[in-house]
Amino acid sequence: MNVSLTPELEQLVSDKVKSGLYNSASEVVREALRLFKEQDALKAYRLEELRREIAVGIAQADRGEMAPLDIKAIQAEGRRRLGEK
Repeated sequence: MNVSLTPELEQLVSDKVKSGLYNSASEVVREALRLFKEQDALKAYRLEELRREIAVGIAQADRGEMAPLDIKAIQAEGRRRLGEK
């Protein structure tokens, strides 16, 4: 398999090999692809989690378990959480 890289990506691969963390360009590419696969799996997991949460919300709404939307309270909670960080 041949892969064409931009000069910037070629330099990145070269720098990784020169750093001593990898023995070859192939190792760098394999690691990058492994991380890409891991990121895809995480995205899929998060999407499924979001779908489950939406289903819970829809079921609650269908049962009439809703409260009016309070934008001010939501903003205050968001600011509080940001302040904790």
